Amino acid sequence: DDIDRAYFAVFDGHGGVDAANYSATHLHVNVGLHKEIVKNPAEALKCSFQKTDEMFLFKAKREKLRSGTTGVSALIVGNKLHIAWLGDSQVMLVQHGKAVTLMEPHKPERE
Repeated sequence: DDIDRAYFAVFDGHGGVDAANYSATHLHVNVGLHKEIVKNPAEALKCSFQKTDEMFLFKAKREKLRSGTTGVSALIVGNKLHIAWLGDSQVMLVQHGKAVTLMEPHKPERE
C-alpha cells in the first residue's frame, strides 16, 4: 500500500541475551505478518508480543534456556505512533523540548 511505516524496538535481556536476541529477530516479522497490521496496528503489536513470547518459551523449553527480556517497540503508521512494551523498558517522546509521558513501565509493585 502507499502508507509509510517505520518500526523501532529495544530489548534488554535478563539472565542472558537469548530472549532479547530472539525477540529482536522475530517480533518485527510477527508484526509485519499479522493480519491486522493494516487495519489495527495496535492489535498487531499486542498479538505479536504474545506470539513471540510463546515462540521463545517453546524454544527455551526445548533448549533449556533460562533468559528473559524486557522490550519496547514503536510503530509509526502514517502520522500515528503506536507503542507496545513489556517489562520496565521505557520510551520517551520529546515534543517542543518537553518530555511527554507515553507509558507506565511494568514494575513488580504495580498491579
